[in-house]
Amino acid sequence: MPPVRGFTLLELLAALAIAGLVLAVSVPASVRLYESMQYREAVRDVLTLFASARYTAITSGHAQDVEIHPASRELRLNNTVKQLPGDVRLSVDSARELNRGEVGIIRFYPEGGTSGGGVSIENANGSGVKITVDWLLGRVSQEKYGFN
Repeated sequence: MPPVRGFTLLELLAALAIAGLVLAVSVPASVRLYESMQYREAVRDVLTLFASARYTAITSGHAQDVEIHPASRELRLNNTVKQLPGDVRLSVDSARELNRGEVGIIRFYPEGGTSGGGVSIENANGSGVKITVDWLLGRVSQEKYGFN
């Protein structure tokens, strides 16, 4: 019978050490990637909700209110509720006469205009996005801040 070849103990230990190093480097990077994906999804959710409110107001002929709850990081449009992840901070800038207590309201009118205002979504590291709703045309725009 020919001799059976296998791996030595030293070769197995070297392979395990390399696998351990790869895991030690990749786990923190994947956590940062996941947090970044959640943040981008939160920004996309807000933009989509504003666009939906504007479209619904124009097509239905009735004003649509987007309620922004900064304390619970929720946005509501009729029966649609968007919950933002816990690691982002949410603040709202809206017309004082529409607000209800701690809840900010941005109203979209049937002719395409809005009450105006904006929402800031901020990461734990202090960088973020300011989403602004133009009062005259109802246009929604975004601007990054705090990035180095």
